[in-house]
Amino acid sequence: MTPEDSEDVLLDGLVRSAFQIMGVLTRIGAEHDLSLTQLRVLGILRDRRPRMSDLAAFLGLDKSTLSGLIGRAERRGLLARAANPEDRRVVDVLITDAGRELTGKLYQEVRSALAPATGRLDDQQRRLLAELLEPVLTPPLAFTPRPDVQR
Repeated sequence: MTPEDSEDVLLDGLVRSAFQIMGVLTRIGAEHDLSLTQLRVLGILRDRRPRMSDLAAFLGLDKSTLSGLIGRAERRGLLARAANPEDRRVVDVLITDAGRELTGKLYQEVRSALAPATGRLDDQQRRLLAELLEPVLTPPLAFTPRPDVQR
């Protein structure tokens, strides 16, 4: 197998797994009246309190689009905006208790939905796959988990 062939095999596997996972996330999100982007936001905010501008940049959204998305989640009681403790001119986004509760429920639903696929791997294979995927994934978020944000 040439390096080009192995790259094609890898790319095919990544794309197929992305489609499978996106299908699960889209279905579960729809069951809770959440878009894929809203799911991403909830997942990001589980252990972070980013600035609106940083979150918009990470998601590739303009600030007005993100503001609308956050506003809809605020009306549902899932997210809130607050002044940044270090710079009062900056607005942070944070998850509420209701948002954290929903995120935990969503996580369990995703875990259950993916169990038929992940269950075909033993513990060692799961750890190895996670290790192998790490350098392929998007670089870590520019904003780091804050110690004062509860998980």
